[in-house]
Amino acid sequence: MAGHFYNGRELELLIPASSLEVLKTAVIFGADAVYIGGEAFGLRAKAKNFSMEDMKEGIAFAHAHDVKVYVTANILAHNYDLEGARAYFEELKTIGPDALIISDPGMFTIAKEVMPDTDIHISTQANNTNYMTYQFWWKQGAKRVVTARELSLNEIKGIRAHIPDDMEIETFIHGAMCISYSGRCLLSSFMAGRDANRGACTHPCRWKYSVVEESRPGEYMPVYENERGTYIFNSKDLCMIEHIPELIEAGIDSFKIEGRMKQPEYTAAVTGIYRKYLDILKKNPDSYQVDAQDRKYLLEVFNRGGSCSGYYKQQNGPSMVAFSNHKKTGDISVPLKQKKEKINGTLMLYPESPAVLQVSLKDTETVVSAGEVQYAREHPMEEARIRQQMEKLGNTEFVWDSLDIQSDGNIFVPVKVLNELRRTALAQLEQEFLEKYKREAPEKILRGEEAKIQPGVRSEDPLGIYASCEKPEQAEVLMNSPEITGLYLPFDIMETCMEQGLQKEKELYLSLPRITRGKMPEEYRKKALTWLSMGMKGFLVRNLEAYGMLREEGLQKYCVADASLYTWNDEACAFWKDEGILRNTVPLELNEKELRHRTNRDSEFIIYGYIPLMLSAQCVRKNTFQCDRKEAHMVLKDRYDKEFPCACVCYPWKTGTTDQKEFCYNIIYNSIPYGLLNESQKVKELKTASLRLSFTLESAKETKEIVREFLDVYVYGKKASAREFTKGHFKRGAE
Repeated sequence: MAGHFYNGRELELLIPASSLEVLKTAVIFGADAVYIGGEAFGLRAKAKNFSMEDMKEGIAFAHAHDVKVYVTANILAHNYDLEGARAYFEELKTIGPDALIISDPGMFTIAKEVMPDTDIHISTQANNTNYMTYQFWWKQGAKRVVTARELSLNEIKGIRAHIPDDMEIETFIHGAMCISYSGRCLLSSFMAGRDANRGACTHPCRWKYSVVEESRPGEYMPVYENERGTYIFNSKDLCMIEHIPELIEAGIDSFKIEGRMKQPEYTAAVTGIYRKYLDILKKNPDSYQVDAQDRKYLLEVFNRGGSCSGYYKQQNGPSMVAFSNHKKTGDISVPLKQKKEKINGTLMLYPESPAVLQVSLKDTETVVSAGEVQYAREHPMEEARIRQQMEKLGNTEFVWDSLDIQSDGNIFVPVKVLNELRRTALAQLEQEFLEKYKREAPEKILRGEEAKIQPGVRSEDPLGIYASCEKPEQAEVLMNSPEITGLYLPFDIMETCMEQGLQKEKELYLSLPRITRGKMPEEYRKKALTWLSMGMKGFLVRNLEAYGMLREEGLQKYCVADASLYTWNDEACAFWKDEGILRNTVPLELNEKELRHRTNRDSEFIIYGYIPLMLSAQCVRKNTFQCDRKEAHMVLKDRYDKEFPCACVCYPWKTGTTDQKEFCYNIIYNSIPYGLLNESQKVKELKTASLRLSFTLESAKETKEIVREFLDVYVYGKKASAREFTKGHFKRGAE
């Protein structure tokens, strides 16, 4: 199966499908590949999705037309999902999808075991922002990685230059854009109890907010565009139709359209337009130009306040945001059509011999025979009559490209024999053509006990208590708390602590940025290695990109994986244990019941902190006031008057100087801190390796008070204070 070649690379137009009807529409209007979701394990809970029977029919239809099908299995899976996932993959294997789209390490492990001959693509949900991520997944066995939507064309060029030529890059070129870094958003789960990482996002980012600078408290400044107010996080839709040549030059292999919940008319219109211009480009690459009417037509199909070129051309900015909540859906009517595959045949009709039909489709050929050809007694059967009968292909997926009829001319063949011959040959041709995509279902694979993480059994030794912080005054309080085992510190604070020799007093870990774009600054790298030699304990790793950088240095054994490197299930825990890291961090979305069924012995559990609900490449300050490249805090106020602190992170590496551009980002924190004071006994029963207090916004005074309260409860067994905390998902979980 093949796409279309441009500059020596096979380029793919990849279209979403919510149903069998939409899949067929995508195929007919020019898709090279289609991605679909089954009734479980995909990230579009509200989509119609495919039953296994529809999936089987859809894959067969696509393959008959030389189109690939990828199946999404990109949820973050709970332990109770895993056996179902294994059975699901075993059934999928028999119907032959061309690839699986996955983000969870546990699902990745099972897919490799059950479907070793099927390609695995890493979902954009895994937040893939630099070439280290690509190299990491390539070594694990992935064929393709989908870029984070925030990457520029130059960054994608850099990825292509640093990965194997056979590895594929997929990127979104049209449709809705999430304002958050994919996989780095808890907004829906905390505000509405619906988890985006399980396909149930309620899109609270598109609600109305007002904003105030921290330096001007109480002066809320909504930027009113209409009577409904300001929609600060309401991204315009992406449209890259004019920029296809640049995307190809960047080294992209697969052009992905967003919209797995859209109707057939949308699919037909968007697929048809992009197919048209990809074909134009192939024929005449030097004079590529998009007709204004076609561009207008794309916007009339669907848009949110216009369209933009996303992050490909700029880092962020108000031109990418629709400050009103207006959706435009065009009243379009696209006539649906049929697509037939061209076949070639030779019909041999000789007296006193069976009628023989040889039929071929691409590299597949079949030969069938039926009945017996007779000498004509009176009137020989005319070739036109024979051809007319053989060309009755009806509702099949085929049309004759050529049909050679060989005969001595003086023959008679019963019509029912010709019909039988035709039907049998076409059915057999289709079966043999599709056979290469089918695989036998394997026997159930059981991982050896040595590969499993066994349930943790801990002594009653006191739990290690660690703390992370962002401010020097917080670090000072924590250093003076003897009960704190170790600290996670950003670069600037670590530098001060190492100069003072404080690594001799506590375990010190360097907190890497929450988002990593490009290479680690050389100054950062050199000092980190020096600090390790001086007694620094290790690193708090918050994304796969940073982990890849450390892994390249052989530093896995010094890594603590933060909650954003998801370990929802025991297979994911085993994945990271096999990598050789120190410990993982319990994900923030799991509730108490789920945690009791998770292996926690190698995990650290966050018991306090302002939870980062969203990480975004967009900048609230820039979009509403102005950007002066000075790190500051904003406060967002929602329609219910809840206030959400927003940190503008302008210099993620915190080195003071750097020889490269730094990509800023915003962190949106929950309105009130999360804390499990009254739940101390239940927390201890989870038998985690350690606990963590996470400090971000707090003053020195607040830090001191909170540390004392939690230590009193968790170390000294005192009664909890009456301070108000949210329990996060510990009690109620998320759907």
